[in-house]
Amino acid sequence: MGDRKRPANTANKKTKIEWPSVKPKSNLQITRLKDDDLFTIPNYLTCDESKAFISTAESIGFVHQGSLGPTRGEAYRDNDRISVNDPILAQEIWEAGLDKSFANFKIRGKVAVGLNPNLRFYRYTAGQRFGRHIDESVDLGEGMCTHYTLLIYLSGDSGQTKPKLKNQVGSRDSADQLVGGETVFYGPRNALVAEVPPAEGMALLHVHGQKCMLHEARNVSKGIKYVLRSDVVFA
Repeated sequence: MGDRKRPANTANKKTKIEWPSVKPKSNLQITRLKDDDLFTIPNYLTCDESKAFISTAESIGFVHQGSLGPTRGEAYRDNDRISVNDPILAQEIWEAGLDKSFANFKIRGKVAVGLNPNLRFYRYTAGQRFGRHIDESVDLGEGMCTHYTLLIYLSGDSGQTKPKLKNQVGSRDSADQLVGGETVFYGPRNALVAEVPPAEGMALLHVHGQKCMLHEARNVSKGIKYVLRSDVVFA
């Protein structure tokens, strides 16, 4: 399947965007960090696919998004963002393997049917982060509601650095790679559950809504962190 052009509604302008194709993957491996509430899928996007999404997002142009933090009743946020409403692209990403990964998931009798077509691209440069917060479910109408957050890291360690659970230590020493920007999850009494370093092409999924764990995107110390964000829809 080749690249295709179609209108994309973004936060800052409307233009015809040439999205990269996302090919279906086989033999995807799920790493569960907290049962089915938190897991990763390495190599969900290839290196070429990840870089193509970054290039396309940069061609659209990011818009800064910020918030002032707990003193204003909200999580501290400092990053750059693009929002795209694209059901076709969302379906293609879903059918690259998430459809099979969620085949046996049920929440209150509902099954996973796809991704929220509201796709967001985040860019974090050195010094930017997203403070501790939870993700809310989104009611899409007609009995459809989101129950999982999907993050696909478009930059990071191409060697697929493994997530660290509590009490584990590790290092990421290459001078050329992204430093910082880990997604960190907390349990009761702010106990560390998992620390997930960005790894190029890796998908991270966690339950949101009422069961959402408190989490944050740590400060980027070096390099640029790019993330593709959507939500898994149940119906």
